[in-house]
Amino acid sequence: MSKSISNPFLFVGKQIRDEYGRQIGRVASFKVTPTGRIDGIFVEHGDGEFLSYSTDQIKVDNGNLVISPPLKLKATALCNEIPLVWRKDRALSELVEKKKIPPEMYDDLHRTFDGALNQLKDKAKGLVGDIEGQIDDCNKQIHELHSALINLEIEREIGRVPSDSYEKALGIIQWGLKGVNAEKSDLEALKSKLSNLLLGEETQAPKMPPTESPEQKEIQNAPAPVSPNLPEPPVVIHVRNPGKQSS
Repeated sequence: MSKSISNPFLFVGKQIRDEYGRQIGRVASFKVTPTGRIDGIFVEHGDGEFLSYSTDQIKVDNGNLVISPPLKLKATALCNEIPLVWRKDRALSELVEKKKIPPEMYDDLHRTFDGALNQLKDKAKGLVGDIEGQIDDCNKQIHELHSALINLEIEREIGRVPSDSYEKALGIIQWGLKGVNAEKSDLEALKSKLSNLLLGEETQAPKMPPTESPEQKEIQNAPAPVSPNLPEPPVVIHVRNPGKQSS
């Protein structure tokens, strides 16, 4: 964020939203390192609580500061790191097969890569559980918003809600449903991607063509054998039965 904004303190007092357009609060201040680098942001929430966010969570969108969900950042990082470590381990195996590294070096490095991969997978499993919990929260919010919508429609039907109040309430509820449904879709996509990684569906090694021996290549490149001349098929002549000829 600090690289794209010349003076981030110009955002102090302005509203900050999440990726789904929902207001989080107001920018209160920034964390600044002794060298002048922006290291975080302080946000005053609507209930008066002050919370800090890392710069990794903050991005600029159309001149506004936006907070990215921490679960999304963690999942994105794991989706990049797990395939990378896996590919390195596969490359190590290919190098030892080609005798480009000594076998004793392979054992040490393979244990290092395998240990790192298992740690990342454990993190991914824990994160899948966190995402499932967040999806449950989204479902509860969706249920509550639908309940609010039904109650609003009932009160309007019996004439207790003026038209202007109804339109305002309807807009608020619809906006809330739009945001929470978008968040739920994002979370479900992240869960699916992490689950696929854990199952190995996105880290399959590309199939390498089999190595051919010189003898196999010689056989493949040899000209096709010439088939011997086969005799012509016999000619069958059908002779009519004289006894059945018409007189």
